[in-house]
Amino acid sequence: MEGLIKGLVDVALGADREEERGERSWADLVSGDQDQDHPPLPPPPHQQQHWSNTPHKEEQWQEDSHSYRASNRPHQLNEQYRPQYEESQSERFNTSKTPHKLDEDQDGWQTVGKPSRQTHKVPKENWHSYKLPSDEQEYSNDVEVRAAVEPSEDELADLSRACDKLWDLDLNRLTPGKDYEIDCGEGKKAYQKEDMAQGSLFTWVSDDVFRKPTLARFLSLLDNYNPHQGCKEVVTSEERQEQASFIEEISRTAPIKYLHKYLASKGIASGSYQDFKRMMTDLWFDLYGRGGTSGSSSAFEHVFVGEIKQSGEVSGFHNWLQFYLEEEKGRVDYQGYIFPHRRGQIPDSETQLLTIQFEWNGVLKSVSSTLVGVSPEFEIALYTLCFYVGGEDNHIQLGPYAVNIKCYRLGNRIGSIFPIADS
Repeated sequence: MEGLIKGLVDVALGADREEERGERSWADLVSGDQDQDHPPLPPPPHQQQHWSNTPHKEEQWQEDSHSYRASNRPHQLNEQYRPQYEESQSERFNTSKTPHKLDEDQDGWQTVGKPSRQTHKVPKENWHSYKLPSDEQEYSNDVEVRAAVEPSEDELADLSRACDKLWDLDLNRLTPGKDYEIDCGEGKKAYQKEDMAQGSLFTWVSDDVFRKPTLARFLSLLDNYNPHQGCKEVVTSEERQEQASFIEEISRTAPIKYLHKYLASKGIASGSYQDFKRMMTDLWFDLYGRGGTSGSSSAFEHVFVGEIKQSGEVSGFHNWLQFYLEEEKGRVDYQGYIFPHRRGQIPDSETQLLTIQFEWNGVLKSVSSTLVGVSPEFEIALYTLCFYVGGEDNHIQLGPYAVNIKCYRLGNRIGSIFPIADS
């Protein structure tokens, strides 16, 4: 028995070391230098006969992956879906860009960032209700775009077309200059240590954004985690309710409805929407081991919240809302964008696919990529689709962006998944 336990510990620690090597080589390549009581999740179709419990190297990129290439083909957002959806999904508020005094408790974190160009307190008036029992929750009306959420034969045969359809269906995606503003600052190579940004990445974000139901519920989840890898997570009953209510809220949106239709058509998900929602909850929120400690991580925590390894590296953290919140609290110090491989494709305030460098609580993330202004339901749908239907590299089109969705698996779990600007 002692030998078995020692063997399991060695596997877990070895996996963490492999992940660290993967992240280091990822940064070098970019810069040009060298356990819970739930039934098992269905594996991706190509893995159904052989699941591996050994994680792949995490976040190892190719240098030529870093470019901001826009597609030459015309692309229009399907505006016919938007008016009715916005009426049911978003409350009407007057947009205010007036600065507010920040009085957030820093929870023992180190303040490392530059002074924000506009300190701003995120509206949280509804957050307490997300912890209430299910029979006391209030949700948005289901979006009415029935024909749009039925995948076509072309989309079922082509992952890129399906992902591009999700982009069209993201009716909560924000508009740069209207809903928020960013300042990318100056560019740098990943290995360069100089801070190339004089200020914060986000100049301002409208209050209306934080009152959108799916975004508000997503934001309420972000403080449920201990970001230090290897610390066992303790999930309270209220936090489980927040998870369930988030899945319920996004399940009423077009991207998630489309995802369900797609996976059901492929025989990956049950035709029952209730079963599908349970599957999504398990996939994103079930705890698993990382860094040698069981129950210390989850797909949601790693991808969206981020983790700090014991070796002193930031892992995961690929969400723009988490970045904005941490930047406003002074925990994130934006240090500039990473030069794209192709000349002439420099990001600006309109860019919604960024490759950047930053410090989080004094710990450097040499290279990180994120989709800016997209909705939580879009990212959940996109990453779930690529996990179940795609492979490690998923070269797709998202509106004007050619993207590689990089997907690493921990057995039948999401180890890490994130976008890379495709070359």
